[in-house]
Amino acid sequence: MTGSTTAAIRLDDVSVPADRLVGDRGRGLSIALAALDSGRLGVSAVAVGLAQSALDVAVRYAGEREAFGRPIIDHQGVAFLLADMAAAVESARATYLVAARRKDAGKEYGRQASIAKLVATDAAMKVTTDAVQVLGGAGYTREFPAERYMREAKVMQIFEGTNQIQRMVIGKALAREAAAS
Repeated sequence: MTGSTTAAIRLDDVSVPADRLVGDRGRGLSIALAALDSGRLGVSAVAVGLAQSALDVAVRYAGEREAFGRPIIDHQGVAFLLADMAAAVESARATYLVAARRKDAGKEYGRQASIAKLVATDAAMKVTTDAVQVLGGAGYTREFPAERYMREAKVMQIFEGTNQIQRMVIGKALAREAAAS
């Protein structure tokens, strides 16, 4: 991602004083896994913003680019594509907000965070790909940000747990809920 500096760090045989531990000794994995839920909300928010930006670029371009004597946004095929893109963005935003509101209210939100990450990043991938399509050859150039948006959408489907992992998390949560009822 061009907006996020990422680097690897390796620490071997490092002693951490007890007063510097994050949480209780031996609970590191559970703390790290809980942090993933919050991270998934962050990824969801970024994915929604990315999808919205791609939609905005595509709508603006479609309103300016002409074919057969009129803006391409007036052609039904392009208008339908843009409408589907807008629906995907709004659906992803609503899904993300459900999870974020649960977190803010102090409620369990792990399943909803996984759903939000899955829905928002899949929507971002589809919307950014469609934005490249709307822009045609221009969408594949660096003159417009659509090609970068598409690459960044792809990586969002991978980090903080791949979308295949999200499906496993969601499925296990549903199984626990079914067993509890």
